[in-house]
Order: sequence, then C-alpha cells, then structure tokens
Amino acid sequence: MPIVYRVDHEATLVVAAGIGLLTDADVFGYQRDVWSRADVVGYNELIDMTRVTHFAVPSGDRVRELAALAARMDDTGSKTLLAVVASADVAFGLGRMFQSYRQLDRRSNKEVGIFRTMAEALAFLQIDHPVVMPALP
Repeated sequence: MPIVYRVDHEATLVVAAGIGLLTDADVFGYQRDVWSRADVVGYNELIDMTRVTHFAVPSGDRVRELAALAARMDDTGSKTLLAVVASADVAFGLGRMFQSYRQLDRRSNKEVGIFRTMAEALAFLQIDHPVVMPALP
C-alpha cells in the first residue's frame, strides 16, 4: 500500500505518507481503514504527499466522492484538523480540490489545509516539535 501511517496517541495525531504511485484504491482504502478505527476518533491528521511520484485518479468526481466519504466518517462530536503537505503542483491541486469539496459538505467536521511545506502544515496543526513520520517500506 503506497500510503503508510502511524498513530501518535500522545499527540492525538494520525501521521501518513504517500509513496510512489498512488491509486484511487490506495486513497479510499486508507480513508476507510484508518478512520473507521475507534482509537483515532477526534484525532488530527497530517499527510505527507511529497514522495508521491504519480497520482492515478480516474476523474475529479473521485476526489469529490473521497471528500464525501471522509465527511461521512468525521466525528460529529469534535472539530479536527487535516494538514496535507503537497509540494508538487499536481498534488497541491488535487489537495485544494479535496479541501473545497470538504468545505462544501455540511457533514464535514474537519478543517483542511493544503501546504507546500511541512513547516506550514505543522504550524496549522499547532505542533511545535518534529513529528515522527511512519516507517517507509
């Protein structure tokens, strides 16, 4: 799976990283697998997409469907944050599309920020210390 993640229970944060070719199935699988876990309810999220070399997304409609799925899975009891680091233009554009769809969905309880650098993402998440990234395969 080209998305690896780790849960930092102390920081109440899910840290994920995309690697290599990222497919539609990878992204939807990550969303379903991680955010169906009871132990991460109310956690913030940091996703590093700087190591993704290619996005195999069939259409913009799938980005909208991913945003809708994610909004349905949000914890209704707490507002959380999602920061995506996307230095490449394609990743940044797809991230901004996802951010827009999330903002338009009334069920969404997660504020999404798309950033070019890790420093910007950590500032958004109000994290002032280095984050341990998941082990890469």
